[in-house]
Amino acid sequence: MWGPEGLDEVEAELLGPPEELKGRDVLELGAGAAQCSRWLAAQGARPVALDISHRQLQHALRIGGAFPLVCADAGALPFADASFDLACSAYGALPFVADPRLVLREVRRVLRPGGRLVFSVTHPIRWAFPDEPGPEGLSVSGSYFDRTPYVEQDETGHAVYVEHHRTLGDRVRDVVASGFRLVDLVEPEWPAWNTAEWGGWSPLRGSLIPGTAIFVCVRD
Repeated sequence: MWGPEGLDEVEAELLGPPEELKGRDVLELGAGAAQCSRWLAAQGARPVALDISHRQLQHALRIGGAFPLVCADAGALPFADASFDLACSAYGALPFVADPRLVLREVRRVLRPGGRLVFSVTHPIRWAFPDEPGPEGLSVSGSYFDRTPYVEQDETGHAVYVEHHRTLGDRVRDVVASGFRLVDLVEPEWPAWNTAEWGGWSPLRGSLIPGTAIFVCVRD
């Protein structure tokens, strides 16, 4: 799944037709519990799941899967140049770094010529609205152009969660400046079958404003 809307890679084929994934080397960035890598492995691909969180990778280890788990910073990938055919990230890594170009340039380095990067993030327009699933989440409450990061702190004042806002234009410029060609920008619509409601996600909001932006990029 590329996001809460429920867009399935089998349906979307943003990485290419599933039958063509067999034998491809794929890097999953910000893998969390490696759900995407598990699906890729089932298609015959050779995924590597990378996350900076050791705890998340422990979850992946418990769930299981015959592919490598790597604990590392997405801005300093521990792989040789041209190691992968594809790279993907579903709501991982990129929203949580202050300098996304550092990550994108690293991904370009480890991709082979013609390699593809597909990543999804919260749609930038959502930052202008409160994170509420009901009608109160449909009124603009802040500036879309305010790039102040969202930060949660513990009782001692240390940041325990940080997410960075980039406008849609920022994301496009980051992709291009990092040496990629943007070939598609997908904004999934909320499907009628998805009746789930949690956090700021709901059929009401999903039918009116986009929630996810998916960038399809190629390393020429």
